[in-house]
Amino acid sequence: MSLVNDRYTYRITWSDDDQEHVGLCAEFPSLSWLAKSPESALQGIRKAVKEAVIDMRNNNETPPAPISSRPYSGKFVVRVPPEVHRELAMKAAEEGVSLNRLVSAKLSGL
Repeated sequence: MSLVNDRYTYRITWSDDDQEHVGLCAEFPSLSWLAKSPESALQGIRKAVKEAVIDMRNNNETPPAPISSRPYSGKFVVRVPPEVHRELAMKAAEEGVSLNRLVSAKLSGL
C-alpha cells in the first residue's frame, strides 16, 4: 500500500491529549494519523499521504516534491536582534573566523 518512490519525510510523536501516537508528514502538514502504536501511526500516515497524492493527481494537481529531493542553495537569511549580531561578530573575531563560518558551525551542530 506504499507509494512508488515514497520519499516523503515522516515523523511519529506522542500526543498527551489523545493518548496515542501521531503520524505526521512534513510535506503534507494538514495530514495526521492517530494510532495506538508507532508502527500503526506510520502505516496510517503513509496511507493518508498516498490517498492525498492520488487525489491530487486525479485533479491534475502536482503533489509536493519530497524535501530530500528539493534543491538547496545553502544560503538563507536570518534576522537577529542587534545585540545578538554584535555578540556573534565579537565571538567570530575572537576565534579568528568569519561570522558566516561561526554561525554555520553552530547550526551544523543541531
